[in-house]
Amino acid sequence: MPPQIDPASITVAPLTREHAEDMVTWRYEPPYDVYDIAGADPEQLLHPGAGFFAVMAAGRLIGFRSFGRDGQVPGGDYDDSALDTGGGLRPELTGQGLGRPVIAAGLAFGRARFAPPAFRVTVASFNVRALRTVERLGFARTGSFAAARDGREFVVLVRPETA
Repeated sequence: MPPQIDPASITVAPLTREHAEDMVTWRYEPPYDVYDIAGADPEQLLHPGAGFFAVMAAGRLIGFRSFGRDGQVPGGDYDDSALDTGGGLRPELTGQGLGRPVIAAGLAFGRARFAPPAFRVTVASFNVRALRTVERLGFARTGSFAAARDGREFVVLVRPETA
């Protein structure tokens, strides 16, 4: 059983090589394996244009957040009206109520760093936990589409940022 994580200790930090090498080993149980980045080249995650950041708690990597193109799913119709964001938790930490504080920390980081007019997330339609979490954080559904890769349905949600 993983140690208990204090939501107040969650921060977003630059991604290191060690983080990237760890993340590409993470495997999720089906159907959540659609989120696997297993086998990806850690160099791709470290490239500044990839927009990946580490989510830390008490000095330990517990997840990641990404901003920009990585938050987009091929097959969706995206524009520049919002900043796309995505992310994931270490597989053994899923289902423990950490999604909301991790996403909230990512949004606060993204707001401070990028100052977007809105945030946009794309979530697999079967992922009821994630959909419920982002809706509780103020995201509203704006559409859905079939992914180009496998035809799986994804839901697009947007949250305007207020000054």
